Amino acid sequence: MRETEYSEESVKLSGSIGSFVRSRQEYYGREFEKIQAAEQFPWSWNTMAALAGPLWGASRGLWGYFWMFLILEVLALVQIGRGWWGDLGADKLARLERLTRKSDEFMAKYDAALLAGDPDAESYLNRAENLDKIAVQVAEEAALAAEGATTILLVGIALLIGLRLIQGFYANLRYEKQYLNWRANPSRTAVGVSWVRAGLGSLLWLAIVPLTLYRFTVGKIDPELEPYVAGVPIEKGSYYAPMSDWLDAGFDWLSVEGAGVFDGVVAAISAVVGALETVLVDAPWPVVMTVIVVVAWRLAGPRVALFTAAALAYLALFGLWETSMVTVALLGAAAFLCVLFGIPLGIWFGKNQRAYNAAQPVLDFMQTMPAFVYLIPIIAFFGTGKPPGVLATLVFGMPPVIRLTALGIRGVPESTKEAAIAFGCNRWTLLKDVEIPLALPSIMTGINQTILMCLSMVVIASLIGAKGLGQDVLIALQYAAKGQGMLAGLAILFCAMVIDRIIQGHYKRSTTRQGPGG
Repeated sequence: MRETEYSEESVKLSGSIGSFVRSRQEYYGREFEKIQAAEQFPWSWNTMAALAGPLWGASRGLWGYFWMFLILEVLALVQIGRGWWGDLGADKLARLERLTRKSDEFMAKYDAALLAGDPDAESYLNRAENLDKIAVQVAEEAALAAEGATTILLVGIALLIGLRLIQGFYANLRYEKQYLNWRANPSRTAVGVSWVRAGLGSLLWLAIVPLTLYRFTVGKIDPELEPYVAGVPIEKGSYYAPMSDWLDAGFDWLSVEGAGVFDGVVAAISAVVGALETVLVDAPWPVVMTVIVVVAWRLAGPRVALFTAAALAYLALFGLWETSMVTVALLGAAAFLCVLFGIPLGIWFGKNQRAYNAAQPVLDFMQTMPAFVYLIPIIAFFGTGKPPGVLATLVFGMPPVIRLTALGIRGVPESTKEAAIAFGCNRWTLLKDVEIPLALPSIMTGINQTILMCLSMVVIASLIGAKGLGQDVLIALQYAAKGQGMLAGLAILFCAMVIDRIIQGHYKRSTTRQGPGG
């Protein structure tokens, strides 16, 4: 009875494998059964995969296999080409020719000076002899490079053979996984051998391998032909210069036409930064320190208050108080604006998936674009100083609070919202009393990340006149003042830790008081 059941299952499996592979059904059926029955590494060999290489994977729809081994084989072929006809000592021989020519010129000058009785004739001879000594060394280097060509050739051949052996042993394992994927999702998995896929793989091979070999072996492409190697001119003057001129004109026009708006933004940010600096910088530092420590005690507890007192004492004792408070004012203005605009946007994106999908590329751009790049339009529109520094920090620091607020709002269970609506909550009450409290852990994490990312922009913002601790670090970098840079860097670290500990400590204490039920 068991033998009959096993025979029926074997027949079904063979039929399934035959429907998948379409060709060489008996071979693949035997190999797949061997792979599935093996307790350790199954030694399955595929001669066609070893001979055809990546093209075998392309014909079977294994595109990951194709690209992986195509790249590896290109590396091996490049080594073979370099060793066979790469002319490795060509640059050395060219230098040797230049040295020899220059030495002959000095010898000719020496002979002419000797006939004329010039007392400087000896100097020409010394120069020629020195060049001859260098030429001997370069000749030896060229010979060594030429001798190394054989080694490179053998390494390339060994690497290519090794890759083909690996493909022979690995192909059936990978194809068996493709078969399992096909059984789970037959509509989205390639089956059998396709000459269309094989042809596409061959075209890709022809598009990549010959040009790569030429580039790394025969030599660099002729400078006159290189801009047109793909049929399209790619030299800088073709597109880069006209586009940059067009952007320059656009920036100039926008900065003139929108001067009133930009000046208004600068004035508003200057007012916020000025108000913070009046409190933090102009007031006596013992008073400010006492107030901050008391606030830390009340919001986050005695342990955070002790840490805050120690960090602020470090700033005061090392003479970094004023610059640190300037930095905190800049950070406070940037973080305040990030939270002011970021949380409402995050709530909107959390409730409107289309809006979030539209904004996601913008958020990616804000986070991934190098800071030095978006400093350029900020300087063009807003000038230099502290307000542009706040705006640069704003661009970099706002995405985390937006993303995490949206994540928290989307994470509120639907059942909870339905229950609140059933008890008579309107949209505003639902948002204020249900969604925001439940999303608060994610929102607080976003605020924390935004503050830390804003502080990481301190040094970059100092490049456009934002001053503060970032300017101390920048000066230390310019003059290699290691100690000064380390002390200023620690001050930045302590500022970040104090702000983070107070905010997070207050949130933890408030949630602990409320209890798990709120």
